Amino acid sequence: MPLPLLPAPARRILDLARRDRAAARDAMSELPLDTQVELVCRTPVARRGELLDLAREPEALIPRMPEAELCFTIKAIGLGEAGWILEHATTEQLVAAVDLDAWALDAPNPTALVEWLEAAVDAGEPTLLRAAQALDPELIVLALRDRIEVWLKPSGDNDWEPPGQTRTLEGQFYWRARHEGDDLEALAKLMDTLFREDYWLYFRMMQGTIWELDTETRVWAERWRTGRLEDLGFPPRDDAVLALYAHLPPEELAALPADARALEVDAWRLPVWQPELPVAADARHAVFRAAAELGAEDRSAFFYALLSLANAVAVADRMPLGEAESTPGAIERAAELASVGLEHLADVHGLPALYRIGANIRGESPPIDPAEGDVPA
Repeated sequence: MPLPLLPAPARRILDLARRDRAAARDAMSELPLDTQVELVCRTPVARRGELLDLAREPEALIPRMPEAELCFTIKAIGLGEAGWILEHATTEQLVAAVDLDAWALDAPNPTALVEWLEAAVDAGEPTLLRAAQALDPELIVLALRDRIEVWLKPSGDNDWEPPGQTRTLEGQFYWRARHEGDDLEALAKLMDTLFREDYWLYFRMMQGTIWELDTETRVWAERWRTGRLEDLGFPPRDDAVLALYAHLPPEELAALPADARALEVDAWRLPVWQPELPVAADARHAVFRAAAELGAEDRSAFFYALLSLANAVAVADRMPLGEAESTPGAIERAAELASVGLEHLADVHGLPALYRIGANIRGESPPIDPAEGDVPA
């Protein structure tokens, strides 16, 4: 699916801003708040920062944005310039953005996490403290361990000397850069804020950086993230791979649902703004042509079923969840998979408008990380 074009109302407001910024702000504020949110989310990510900058009440608009849309917007603006947006984001939005963007495959990406923490520093101490208290401590420990070494002064050893070039806040924990030349000012601000505002979390971070095992810490961090991503509609990768790429016996490939109403999918909270699907009799993909024959209730269920499939595709195919381009790419791939199943069943049974979402008709295999080995059939 193509990325969205600039909506006409957004174009008018942005064009007006070039001539008269105050008038553009008035035009933006005249729109109902929910309409402002929709306008921002339907605007290509590269232009959203301009619209948000015209909002008179960003503190009311930003918390209403779906979590992934906020992540896409911040990424497009640049984390180094987006502190003012994080200042108004909810804690849930902030955690979701880190879940979507600060991971590489199934492992935390310490560099990306530090970039998000730096953006929280720019947003001000209240936002930084809120972020540190909301993020999984295991994730922060992994980020700290990647950037710093920490020592605890031995109790009762008055002759102990801290290693050279270390810093300390309280004379007990000493730390320094693990890699020469690293800029640690954001982490220093984080630790200073925790030391003053949440000493027990500070103590936990310092102790964890010294003693916790990387493997166990990663397992727990991944476990917490997996649960939250499921709440956003993204299944665990093993489940997604089996649902999409398991090889079905021939008799199952031709099986039709026993229930005449095969689509029974409830609406769920989307992490993205509701995309417009090209459901039409002349659509390129068979699944969209079939959906055009559905009634309103079944078409709504189809919409959520296809988006569920797209989320599974994004996870199984290792698409970067924090990138705006992944959403239309996953929907396109989901439509392709579903259309293959539809066309197979239509051919076998001679019926024009049937489909089976996710059936692996063509014997495809999912992308495999070399470290994973074989994916179960």
